[in-house]
Amino acid sequence: MNNQDTTNQNSETKAIRAKQLQRILALIFFVLGVGLCMMSVSLDMIGLDLTPGFGAVQTLQFLLGVSCLTLAGFLYLYTLRQADAPKSLQADIGIRLGATGLVFMYVAGFADLVGIGTHVDPSFSRPFIGPLQLVGLFFGAASIIVGMLLYHSSRRISGGRSSMEFLVNGNGEKEEPTAQS
Repeated sequence: MNNQDTTNQNSETKAIRAKQLQRILALIFFVLGVGLCMMSVSLDMIGLDLTPGFGAVQTLQFLLGVSCLTLAGFLYLYTLRQADAPKSLQADIGIRLGATGLVFMYVAGFADLVGIGTHVDPSFSRPFIGPLQLVGLFFGAASIIVGMLLYHSSRRISGGRSSMEFLVNGNGEKEEPTAQS
């Protein structure tokens, strides 16, 4: 066995360990996210809520849980990518769309506290999540899901082609460069 083979084996072992660590981190973030979301939703049922209804602390806890779930999802999808696959524009758009969905969810969740919600009138005892904010949370979650789907579908398939190449060529066929004389 020569020195080149040993170096290749070491780099492959490091890559496998890195993927395993990423998957473990994704699992930890997933469990943490599910736990935070379930705890924020179930505090009312077990009588540990600080305020009646879904308050600001529960909203923050729920949004932190969604943030952990989003991070876990993208981290896991990253482990499914080939190590030598170049990053595509579609993957970048997916990541940005997911991050925008998270920001949208935070703004919708805390709209009353920021002053752009429907319950900022002083006659209300405290801000709460209304129907318009629920719609905003839904659209934020949908944006995160679409971002993850775009990121996942951007993986390079065999032959080095993107799954969205049909948009450029119209038929999914890879155009061969023509020789000009």
